[in-house]
Amino acid sequence: MYDPYGLLLDGAWRPASDGGTLAVESPATGETIGTVPAATEADVEAALAGATRAAAGWAAVPAWSRAAILARAAALMRERVEQIARIMSTETGKPLAEARAETNASADQFEWYAGEAKRLYGQIIPGRTPDERLSVVYQPVGPCLALSAWNFPALLPSRKIAAALAAGNTVIARPASEAPGSCMAIGQALVDAGLPAGALAILIGRSTPMVAQLIASPVIRKVSLTGSVPVGREILRQCAEGIKKVTMELGGHAPVIVHPDFDPVAAAEKLAATKFRNCGQVCISPSRFYVHEAIYEPFLDAFARVAASQKLGNGLDETVTMGPMIRGRAVDAAIGLIEDARAKGARVLSGGRRPAGMNAGHFLEPTVLADVSDDARIMAEEPFAPVAPIAPFARLEEALERANATPFGLASYVFTHDSALAARTADALEAGMVGINETLLATAEAPFGGIKESGFGREGGSLGIHDYLVPKYVRHKLIGATADA
Repeated sequence: MYDPYGLLLDGAWRPASDGGTLAVESPATGETIGTVPAATEADVEAALAGATRAAAGWAAVPAWSRAAILARAAALMRERVEQIARIMSTETGKPLAEARAETNASADQFEWYAGEAKRLYGQIIPGRTPDERLSVVYQPVGPCLALSAWNFPALLPSRKIAAALAAGNTVIARPASEAPGSCMAIGQALVDAGLPAGALAILIGRSTPMVAQLIASPVIRKVSLTGSVPVGREILRQCAEGIKKVTMELGGHAPVIVHPDFDPVAAAEKLAATKFRNCGQVCISPSRFYVHEAIYEPFLDAFARVAASQKLGNGLDETVTMGPMIRGRAVDAAIGLIEDARAKGARVLSGGRRPAGMNAGHFLEPTVLADVSDDARIMAEEPFAPVAPIAPFARLEEALERANATPFGLASYVFTHDSALAARTADALEAGMVGINETLLATAEAPFGGIKESGFGREGGSLGIHDYLVPKYVRHKLIGATADA
């Protein structure tokens, strides 16, 4: 499964220095699909040393040459889409169609940042006197640490690696141990595209104490994390010791407001398809639904129909539309949220339990809950599961108050044909991203990120590369200029 990969150090795949390995299991079958090296302290130090050695050389590579390497890597990823998608589906259980789409979206990141590498414009500031020049240039922040989660094992590391490399930084990537293969394949594409040895290292293994060792090193100047809020708090504490530059893309609990002028069936079908994508394990997944009371019942009926139509199974089966959750305790947690909502008056319209006859793997039926009260845990806790809690509202002010009631602020969604109402609702929602009549927000050319406890900084778009740069202001006195110049 993982041949010929391993730890990527100085441009070559290696085993762990002590030969240690970790087993990777399929969440669809529960079986071991392969083993990966478990990096040691010595391996971490080797990655840090390689990033240091390569830093000055990579930063000095002209932007157009860096761009050419990133573009070649993107092309190789597209050529290898079937291989990468199969690795991803095997590790996560997600349907092959979703894995292919993610692979191509990951290639988009490298294509986009290949262009952004050539657009790192500075500033010229008019001086107050004729014998001075004021300018601002952007320079690489230095070696970066990219920490990514398992749910999008190609896209999440790609956002970080592509932006960091485009800016002229070296990168140490630590993909999730549950699904490291996609990141390995991306690393191979970059090596094959001509990336210099040491510009990218990939370390796999237990996050503790590896991540703490990496962050404590003075080599690392920037840390980017995609993960949960509790993990984010801990990473921030560690980064504070070294005053590291940080980007945090943390959890979400995206509210949806469906206004009465929108077709309830069309809204439900679009939202349900998005909700059950990747088995609901998506940080920007629509996860709290506030539907105007005038269209509430037809919305519920349509949503439940879509849920009931999903075909569960191993994503390697081309007919499967929804795969498993990543681990058994995630299923247990989701069922706990369902039972709590039911105890507080919610109706289960579809699903709500483990599917009958599927004893292997970590599966949960796509679940639709109606009449969910605001005091149900699922309205405050990110479910990260294929569970849709739905409640009616009568007035916009009421819906906005409930939508903004959590500490999360990653994504929100609005459905209406009234442009003024859409603008008013979007302006009032406390989120870093808002989709109006659209649910697929992530795209390479737009900034991705949240506010409040969902984090800070942005990935993607022209803003994303600036999190990997530092501005340098230069004030140049023109010594020798004529007095009357």
